[in-house]
Amino acid sequence: MKHTKELPYDETIQCVQCGYCLPACPTYVTMERETHSPRGRINLVKMAAEGHLSLHELEGPLDLCLGCRACETACPSGVEYGKILEGAREVLAEHKARRTSKPLRKMQDAMFRNIFPDSKKLKVAADMIWLYQKSGLQKVAHKGKLTRVLPQNLWAFEEVLPQVTSPAARRHRPRLFEPPQGTRPKWKVAFFTGCIMDAMFEKINRLSMELLALAGCEVQVIAEQTCCGALHAHAGRKDDTVMLAKQNIEAFERLDVDFIINNAGGCGAMLVEYDHLFHGDPEWETRAKAFVAKTRDITQVLAQCELPLAKPVDEIVTYQRSCHMTNVQKVVKEPLELIKRIPGITYKEMANPNMCCGSAGIYNVVNYEESMEILDVKMETVKTTQATTIVTTNPGCLLQMKLGVQREGMSAKVRTVHLVELLAESCGIS
Repeated sequence: MKHTKELPYDETIQCVQCGYCLPACPTYVTMERETHSPRGRINLVKMAAEGHLSLHELEGPLDLCLGCRACETACPSGVEYGKILEGAREVLAEHKARRTSKPLRKMQDAMFRNIFPDSKKLKVAADMIWLYQKSGLQKVAHKGKLTRVLPQNLWAFEEVLPQVTSPAARRHRPRLFEPPQGTRPKWKVAFFTGCIMDAMFEKINRLSMELLALAGCEVQVIAEQTCCGALHAHAGRKDDTVMLAKQNIEAFERLDVDFIINNAGGCGAMLVEYDHLFHGDPEWETRAKAFVAKTRDITQVLAQCELPLAKPVDEIVTYQRSCHMTNVQKVVKEPLELIKRIPGITYKEMANPNMCCGSAGIYNVVNYEESMEILDVKMETVKTTQATTIVTTNPGCLLQMKLGVQREGMSAKVRTVHLVELLAESCGIS
C-alpha cells in the first residue's frame, strides 16, 4: 500500500545519498548500520511512501533516531531531515494508535494532554519529589539500594535528579524581575519557564531571571504559558503540538516585550519552529512568525549585556553543546563567549564537540541501552579534556552528563552545571 500522500515523500527525494551525514549521526557511529543513519532512514521513508516497505518496518529505525538533526548541519544539499522525521512519526503515531490497547492509549493521552501542559500537576509532582529528598527517604532508598527494584532506566536517573526547589520558594517567586534600582531597562523581556524545566529545574529558571535583571532587563513571568510541545512533536502528536503552540502564541503576544527568552535548548528549538506548524494557515502562520521573531535563547541576550562576573571560577571547563540549540536554533558562539568571559576558567574543547550525548528528550529513558552507548562515546572525549566542570545548556543534557560522570566513577572530581548556574556563581548569585 502506497503512503505517498501521508509520508513526507517530496522531501525524501532531495537526498542524493552522498553520505556526508554518516559521521555526524550518533546512532550510525554506535550501531554501524545503514538503517540507523540519516540517509538510510530517509530511504526507508521513501520506500514506504512508494509502497515497497510497510509502516511497521519503518518503526524501529525511526524510533531509534535521536532527532538531534546534526545531519542537517552536515548535509551539503539542505535536506530537511527534521521535517521528514516529524512527518513520518506523525503517520507512525496514527498507525501505532490503531494497535495500542485502550488502557495504554488512555494513559498516553493523559500524560501528553493532562500532565505536561498542566503546571499545577507538575508542581504537585515536584512537591512530592522535594519531600522525598528533604525527608531523608531518598538517602535511605539509596543506602539500601531500594530504588534498584525499578527498571534500570528509571533508577539510574533517579540517582542524578537535582535538588528540587521547595514548595514555599516556588510560591513566592516574583512575577516581575527588575534591573538594579536607578537603572533604565535595556530590554523588556518575557521568560518562557517550560514544563519539566520549571518543575524539576526551577532554581535554574530563577537564576536565569535574576541574571537577566542583573544584566539590565525587565523580566516578566506569565502564568498563561504552557509546555512548548517538543515531546508531543517528537511523539508524532501534531494536533497536541499545535494546540500548545496556539496557547503560547496567544499568551505571549498580549505582552509588549522585546524578546521571549528560554534557557533550554530543546524547548527553544520547538519555539523557533512554531511557524512551521501553521504553514498554509494565513492567520496563525503570521502570528507564529511574530512569536518566532522575538524568541531567543538566554545566551543570545546575555552575550549582548554586561554582567558583573567578578568571582573567579578556577576550573578546567568543557562545554557539552545542546544539539537542538546548535542544529536548529543555530546558537553556537554565544555560550562559548559567555564561558570564556568568566575569570579563572581554563577552557578545553572536547573532541567532536557537536556529537549528541544521547539524551534527546526522553530517548535516554525509552531507549536506555542505545543511549548509554552514545553516552559512553561522549564520556571518552570528556575525559581527554581533564575537565573538572562540564557545562551544558539543556536540562536533558545536564542529567545525561551527570549520569555519564557517575558511570565513569568521576563524581568526586567532576561536576556538571547549566551555563546559567556557572554565570550566577561568578556573579555572586545563589
